[in-house]
Amino acid sequence: MSDVTVADPASASVAGGVPARPGGASGDAEHPDPGARLERHRVELTGYCYRMLGSVFEAEDAVQETLVRAWRGYHRFEGRAALRSWLYRIATRVCLDMLAGRRRRARPMDLTSAGSPRTPLPEALPEARWLSPAPDGRVVPERGDPAELAVAREGVRLAFVAALQHLAPRQRAVLILREVLAWRAAEVAELLDTTVASVNSALQRARAALATRDIADTARAGAMDEEQRGLLVRYVAAFEAYDLEALTALLREDATLSMPPYPLWLRGHEDIREWHLGAGAGCRGSRMLPVVANGTAAFGQYRRDPSGGYRPWSIQVIEVSGDRISGINCFLDTDRLFPLFGLPPALDTTGAPTATAPTFTGPAHGIPA
Repeated sequence: MSDVTVADPASASVAGGVPARPGGASGDAEHPDPGARLERHRVELTGYCYRMLGSVFEAEDAVQETLVRAWRGYHRFEGRAALRSWLYRIATRVCLDMLAGRRRRARPMDLTSAGSPRTPLPEALPEARWLSPAPDGRVVPERGDPAELAVAREGVRLAFVAALQHLAPRQRAVLILREVLAWRAAEVAELLDTTVASVNSALQRARAALATRDIADTARAGAMDEEQRGLLVRYVAAFEAYDLEALTALLREDATLSMPPYPLWLRGHEDIREWHLGAGAGCRGSRMLPVVANGTAAFGQYRRDPSGGYRPWSIQVIEVSGDRISGINCFLDTDRLFPLFGLPPALDTTGAPTATAPTFTGPAHGIPA
């Protein structure tokens, strides 16, 4: 499980998820709490690894491995390089090792052409095939320079992370470090043990590859204007009332609906409406709880439970373009995603949580103001 803290067998205690160094080790006087120093970088490293790997669960595993390796080698570090750069070097190695020989993660739109609402639901594909959503609080620091945080949220949009998966792993690392994290070419060359010319060449190839991808310009949660926030309020009201005329009126003509782990996806509000009246009719009467995912608004969808109350069904990540909804991304891996987003395991007949939800350390739930 990604949330399990990995501790070095020799450590006697754990500080903030990173093993505390045994007392008396060299360098303790200069850095009395290296575990805390390392832990401060967890969220930004998770955001980096998420962009590299396309899975927040794998990203958290990669960061835990990064911090454990850093803790074990901390006595050799001795401040010869910036701690942050050193951690990114380790994280990059971990991610490149994890990506070696692996198929890229994708969205349904990357695997097949648009289907029909009358198409039988195909066989589900393994979890390892899919790009997964990420709570903002896991991959974007809560505090920092507003401009840098805006870029960080832009860099975890579903469409952008999906496009990154089409790049070769080292190209992916170069583009993220240069374009998202704003590292200088010389810094990236040092991190990757290569030349500035090689970094610049990789960046040009990565940019050219991304230019061929359809990366929609969708609104970030924190940057939505009043009209866009109202759009989300109307969407929730229409979905819970199952007023499909009102719902489809909120969609762009070319809006998409996808449902990982199934490769079927639909394009166009008429097909989306027909799907909800047919194969998706079980969504009637659902309840929605707001969260924030991939820099934009999202909702935990609960469907009616025949035995009473409501049970988790999907995390809906909503993409907004201009004054309409351009994408509804329904992720059905509720066993892992609902705890990750701090959502309760069930709702009672009134729509209230039936148990205390797991702690969510990200932004407050709600449609962002």
